[in-house]
Amino acid sequence: MIITYHGLEFFKVQFGDTILAFNPISKKSKLKTTRFGANIALVTIDHGDMNGSDQVAFGDKAPFIASGPGEYEISGIFIKGYPTESMYGGGAHRNTMYTVTLEGMNICFLGALSKDLDPVAEEELDGIDVLFVPIGGGGVLDPAAAYKIAVNLEPKIIIPMHYGEGAESTPGKALKTFLKEAGEEKLTSVDKLTLKKKDLEGKEAEVIVLQSNT
Repeated sequence: MIITYHGLEFFKVQFGDTILAFNPISKKSKLKTTRFGANIALVTIDHGDMNGSDQVAFGDKAPFIASGPGEYEISGIFIKGYPTESMYGGGAHRNTMYTVTLEGMNICFLGALSKDLDPVAEEELDGIDVLFVPIGGGGVLDPAAAYKIAVNLEPKIIIPMHYGEGAESTPGKALKTFLKEAGEEKLTSVDKLTLKKKDLEGKEAEVIVLQSNT
């Protein structure tokens, strides 16, 4: 599995010839976006900064679009969406948190979550390998709340998102604060994350920062 970051909450997750796009930035957004073909697009909130499924229909790929709560199975990939809440863009909106199982690994993508998870939903989230968590505040979780939720979910790897350009926090400040919460003394980042199931052995809430490729 190869994970690359394209700004705000836009991620590309690839394994073999299969590509997933999480919260692709639409062409209506003021943020820079990236075009590529995806098999599946997962959209957590109906906002131009995160609902650009048209941007990942490219070449011979027309993605299946998951845009709300429910259970989905596409080509052996199991997806479950849980209703949560977001204040991104002003006012309360529905945000869908997704879990995805692929290559024997469990991904949890919180999307534009703005408050603590419902205890019932949190109880269902067991055995998370990779957690994507928003940290920028201003309509989504702030760094302290984000780290608290991340620790409670006990993932092996934590990938922070929704900071810098497009977030309401001062660029870099939210990330530094989040890393401080995690006890990280310095910022190190990678341009992509390549993972196999065996790479997760022995890891506990390891924070990995991905550079934006937009």
